[in-house]
Amino acid sequence: MDAPNSPHVMPRPMSRREALARVGAGFGLVGLGGALGSSLQGASIGAGPVSPLAPKQPQFAPKAKRVIYLFLSGGVSHIDTFDRKTLLDKYDGKPLPYETPATQFATGNLMRSPFEWKQYGQNGTWVSELFPKVAPMIDDFCLIRSMYTDIPNHPPGQLMMTTGFSRPGRPSMGSWVTYGLGSENQNLPAFIVLAPGGDNFRWSAGFLPAVYQGTLVSDIVSDPQKQVQYLSNSRLTREQQRRQLDLIQQMNHNYLGELGGAPELEATIQSMETAFTMQTAAPEVFDIRKESKATLDRYGDGDFARGCLMARRLVEAGVRMVQVYYGVKQEWDQHEDIMGHKVHARNCDPPIAALIQDLKERGLLDDTLVIVGTEFGRTPVLNLGGFQSIHNGRDHNHYGFSVLLAGGGVKPGLVYGATDEFGFKATENPVHVHDLHATCLHLLGFDHEKLTYRYSGRDFRLTDVGGNVVRDILA
Repeated sequence: MDAPNSPHVMPRPMSRREALARVGAGFGLVGLGGALGSSLQGASIGAGPVSPLAPKQPQFAPKAKRVIYLFLSGGVSHIDTFDRKTLLDKYDGKPLPYETPATQFATGNLMRSPFEWKQYGQNGTWVSELFPKVAPMIDDFCLIRSMYTDIPNHPPGQLMMTTGFSRPGRPSMGSWVTYGLGSENQNLPAFIVLAPGGDNFRWSAGFLPAVYQGTLVSDIVSDPQKQVQYLSNSRLTREQQRRQLDLIQQMNHNYLGELGGAPELEATIQSMETAFTMQTAAPEVFDIRKESKATLDRYGDGDFARGCLMARRLVEAGVRMVQVYYGVKQEWDQHEDIMGHKVHARNCDPPIAALIQDLKERGLLDDTLVIVGTEFGRTPVLNLGGFQSIHNGRDHNHYGFSVLLAGGGVKPGLVYGATDEFGFKATENPVHVHDLHATCLHLLGFDHEKLTYRYSGRDFRLTDVGGNVVRDILA
């Protein structure tokens, strides 16, 4: 935005927001200022208004600068993908030899994995046939086999994995990350969500200023003009749009000063400015047709494949956090027949492997944290009742499941933790969702207990009142 003294912007009195900015915090960043002390950038005396998305220094030297979160909705079966259990072969069709933990639906006897397994990498990590392209690259990942969460139900489970709380209303991880770090590119949103037909409760800013909410792109197509609406304006030249926007922004700032603070209005001011700059930036970064045929072939086709490729392009352009969802609903939710995993793995395996390879080749993996997650795992016992006539599937299992991490300061080639001999419960080095989030924030340069925001008389954080950094997985 042009300075207040530019020819087509009338001078105005300094608002409360600008006063806060000039003394070192900026409206909407006071809580963060308390957490980060003097590390906020761009808020020196006389610097003028500070964008809430301006780049900021973390509390200590980070290993990761950005995050790509690949979310496989529905509950991927760990015991059919990355956590082989040989006793399931031996006891197939027999009762579980200990009391069956309570799950969402009725369950029966044990069921072996119907998929073939092979060992890969220097440590001979077992991976099933469902991920043939990820498997040879397993040494690039840190495999956590001892994840657990609180509730075996999809919406609460997805909320827990993305916001650290099982009910709506809390800020998402992406909102916390952009609240803490700002953005390296002021011409694009700091937090972008690529999710075909999704709800925003999983990427909401919650009680944080609305400017930190994820920007949803639901049409994941190759043509950016079809993907991001209203990129072009045929009625006005760019100069005319600039003058029109400056006038509107001037009026908004004046009104904001009269109000003495309005987060929704401040977010609107920021979003209008971003929308204007996106007319130039978005067509370039979203246009995957600019990639080579070899790159496009490596990622494959489909929403998730295009989303993974766009995620690489977005973080390369300076976007702080990109969240990519697989499918419209809970595609990995195979209660009836676990063989349904074959279809979804076929759509996910190539783009995940291609993304890691692409980041490595471009020198981005070292400081980009990639998370491949799901809301919970699946039971080693059969799911019974309520699912037509086929009984070859598994119920939800929040007691133990697997998550993959890569880059961003985690140990590559490490298998951490374990579930019991049948894969039902995390027993060795259990990792709760809060622990995962605490570790991610640590890699980004934050003490998860100190990155807080005061709301309704309480200092809130991503990890609620729990969480410990899993230091054994840090490189």
